[in-house]
Amino acid sequence: MATVLLVRHGRTTANATGVLAGRTPGVLLDSVGHEQAARTAERLAVVPLVAVVSSPLERCRETADALLARQTPTPPLRVDDRLTECDYGAWQGRPLRELADEPLWRTVQGQPSAALFPGGESLAAMQARVVAAVREQDAAVEAEHGPGAVWAAVTHGDLVKALLADALGMHLDLFQRLHAGPASVSVVRYGPARPEVVATNTDAGDLSWLRAAAPAGDAAVGGGAGAAEAARDGVGPRS
Repeated sequence: MATVLLVRHGRTTANATGVLAGRTPGVLLDSVGHEQAARTAERLAVVPLVAVVSSPLERCRETADALLARQTPTPPLRVDDRLTECDYGAWQGRPLRELADEPLWRTVQGQPSAALFPGGESLAAMQARVVAAVREQDAAVEAEHGPGAVWAAVTHGDLVKALLADALGMHLDLFQRLHAGPASVSVVRYGPARPEVVATNTDAGDLSWLRAAAPAGDAAVGGGAGAAEAARDGVGPRS
């Protein structure tokens, strides 16, 4: 089975000022965001990516470009509109401190499966489209490059959380328990029996073990050997 790296974009000017950017055009990485993207690109430089698939929004494209700049050879960049940010409708462009006073805020926090943004998208619809996109892209990568292939999906914080919730078998109402920091890397493998969540929200640490993908199979009873030992043996980490 292929391995997908879920990469959130680096910090933006909107993140830094507490504004819900949504799909607003022209929202770019700030200086901190560029540094974060560069550090993530350096971490992934030791992992030969076969593809990078990005949200069409500028902040994700900038982050994807940073990843590509550290890859040799350079893998293809694909843009998938289904990886774009949630359509927050009338909430887009507003300060988070104001939105926290809206009645819908409590639904977003406590029962996100019921949240529908005025004039926009529901969180349930957002999760459905991004899960379909990543699973489809993952299957295509494996079909083209084999079960040891590693690729990156560069997207947005709520989408990474929604993908992780799906992979973990969590109800969407629990996805706010997860976190995806700027330029963080989460690792998921869609196995024949179930998805395997290998890592979440990492912003440091060695990823060279990803060069030796684990074979598909059952979960290791007792927890397995861990990433370092498994990489040495050429089989990758186990849950």
